[in-house]
Amino acid sequence: MNCRKITFIARAIALAFLVVSIGCTVGPNYKRPDFPTPAAWNEAQQHGIETASADLTRWWTEFDDPLLNSLVDRAVRSNLDLRVAQARIREARANRGVVEAGAWPTVGTSGSYTRVRSSENAFAISPQGGGATSAQACGPAPLPACPAKTGSSLDQNFYKAGFDASWEIDVFGGVRRSVEAADASVEASVEDLRDTLVTLLGDVARNYVDVRGFQQRLTVARANLKAQQDTLELTQVRFQAGLASDLDVAQAEAQINSTAAQIPVLESSLKRAEYSLDLLLGSQPGVLADELNQSGAIPRLPPKVLVGLPSELLRRRPDIRRAERQLAAATAQIGAAMADLFPKFSLTGDVGLRSISASDWFTRGSRFWSVGPTISWPIFDAGKIRANIEVRNAQQEQLLNQYEKTVLAALGDVESSLVNYAQEQTRHGSLVNAVAANRRALEMANELYIRGLNSFLNVLDAQRSLYSAENDMAQSEATMAANLVALYKALGGGWESP
Repeated sequence: MNCRKITFIARAIALAFLVVSIGCTVGPNYKRPDFPTPAAWNEAQQHGIETASADLTRWWTEFDDPLLNSLVDRAVRSNLDLRVAQARIREARANRGVVEAGAWPTVGTSGSYTRVRSSENAFAISPQGGGATSAQACGPAPLPACPAKTGSSLDQNFYKAGFDASWEIDVFGGVRRSVEAADASVEASVEDLRDTLVTLLGDVARNYVDVRGFQQRLTVARANLKAQQDTLELTQVRFQAGLASDLDVAQAEAQINSTAAQIPVLESSLKRAEYSLDLLLGSQPGVLADELNQSGAIPRLPPKVLVGLPSELLRRRPDIRRAERQLAAATAQIGAAMADLFPKFSLTGDVGLRSISASDWFTRGSRFWSVGPTISWPIFDAGKIRANIEVRNAQQEQLLNQYEKTVLAALGDVESSLVNYAQEQTRHGSLVNAVAANRRALEMANELYIRGLNSFLNVLDAQRSLYSAENDMAQSEATMAANLVALYKALGGGWESP
């Protein structure tokens, strides 16, 4: 290859780089939506709630429960939903590499050997028996001077090897917009992983609270069942002594069976919560049974809960961050679609060796090369490109509305969680007083019944009221803890933890 050819190729490459450097990027530039948020939470004026900036990195440790801390750590390491989300991140990053590769030249190499036999009827042979010449060389029709079909060889070998390259120059930024969209998609998949982690943390804590709550309610039911059995024995003694009627015995037996019927329901609910924890930890059902069956109280509430300000929620909640990144990706896709309206510039070339004989394949005379720019511009496509741009615009509009909806839903989640958390504490205080009053009532009813000053029906009513109040109080304790878990989840805490 002489200097003139090298200079021509160098100038073509330099021109391509110049075109890229002065090229433009079509389509709208993305701007993060400015969504207004309230200055403070409407329901923050509740007991135990403070609006100071919150560090929610490991919010579950506020319950001061070592087993809960251990379950969360194990779930983060082994949960299958997290592994799926991690694989999606790898997929998005690999897809980004695919898109980015479109901005670079492609270079390939090939080699071939072909054995060809030509048609005898496609050639005419000279009268002197010389080499085969094409029919075109003898004229458009057989001539007397070109008698056909003498014994000339029609078999030939073809050898070829070389390199080829092509580069579509991104003049109008179609590839750059696609890379921008792919970057935003990677970031959205990262936020999806974080949102999955936030959900996982909340589900583990919620199911653990359910386990402890059902265990507490079972303890209450069994204690009441034992007390009712004692009352039945006392009633049977009084009946045998003629101090009570058979009706009192039958009513006591009915009370026992009614309470006993609640125990299987609670045990079934307890097992479902345990199995849900097994699944969240990526374990087979029953693996955690021994740990969870050990006695433990319902996780206690911290003295105060820091919730921060509404403006912090937009930066903390992964679902909001994911929706914003999806909107950014859709905006960039508009530019990628608009780039198809403009001409495409490419630089192609190939170089190699070509010969019909292996003996001179690698000689100077077998070399060939070609290089040159090309341009293509769609003139008529029945509106396909513009329709695709409209599709991208509609998708961007959908995601903008979805982003606003996500923000509003997040604000509503926090407000509702604040109400539920505060009001359940008020309800729990009333239930504590109700349990104390029902215990006094049962003691007085038993004493009056033993003295013969009260009917047995009043004793049964007092027992039913006490059991109902104690069951409601245990359920309320679990609900308070579950509502706090829901509040932390609504605030989007926990994904910052590695």
